[in-house]
Amino acid sequence: MTGKQIPSDLLIVMGLVLLTDIFVLTPGLNESMLRNILGLPLVLFLPGYALIAALFPAQSDLDGIERTALSFGLSIAVVPLIGLGLNYTPWGIRLLPILISLSVFTFIMCGLAYLRREKLPETEAFEVPFRKTALSIKAEILEKPESKLDKTLTIFLILSILLSVATLVYVVITPKEGEHFTEFYILGSEGKADKYPTNYTLGENGTVTVGIVNHEYKPVNYTMELRLENKSLPLSEKLQQINLAHNATWEEPVTFTPSLEGENMKLEFLLFNETDSDTPYRDLHLWINVKSAEASKGPEVLET
Repeated sequence: MTGKQIPSDLLIVMGLVLLTDIFVLTPGLNESMLRNILGLPLVLFLPGYALIAALFPAQSDLDGIERTALSFGLSIAVVPLIGLGLNYTPWGIRLLPILISLSVFTFIMCGLAYLRREKLPETEAFEVPFRKTALSIKAEILEKPESKLDKTLTIFLILSILLSVATLVYVVITPKEGEHFTEFYILGSEGKADKYPTNYTLGENGTVTVGIVNHEYKPVNYTMELRLENKSLPLSEKLQQINLAHNATWEEPVTFTPSLEGENMKLEFLLFNETDSDTPYRDLHLWINVKSAEASKGPEVLET
């Protein structure tokens, strides 16, 4: 290769990485569909392509189909390894560290590919012939002596292919609606669905963690009610109106005061949605024991 000109395929790879970074990090743009369109190649293709370009700089090393297939395969291998490495760093596996790591890796591999291609003769170094292909298509369509009907059909065929590709991309990246439901759960003292507090003292507060996750594909207004042996318990006002967007999670400690004394009593957690305020949409329950303050203290020990 002559001069310092960067090969067009490496320029496109680096340009796509920068464009993806902009769409992921810029407020407003990071909510658009283009973020997903650009993010897929950054994860599934570009790192592997840059690595292949660095490992095999010569035209004769691999053909186009092999490079494309290996680019997907190596990307699928490299990205989890980068994530595994981030897991042992203070930054962890989060969006920004992953984005920076993938971008830096791809740029470094593109730089190595450029340096290795520079050492090869121009005729031997690999380069995607974008310009030659474009000129060939132009000559095929515009300069080849064909009838107007043939040219029209050729243009129509190209537009159909482009439309098919665009439709396929849209179908792949557009989320499909699954089952509409709401998660409703209770967590114990260790933040897990286990080891629930079951022993309480009459008149004293008890607390459990309650979670709600909206998978209804629309914003929903929820209300919650607690009942002990079918008798309502007073709750704070914040539980009377829980507004959640789709895929949003609400998880808060819920404090209540048992009003009855007894054993194996049913404490119900009832969740209502905006559709029906009389029939519980989801319900959970715990079996609890409530003792009086005197009984909780146990028998007194007399000193002699």
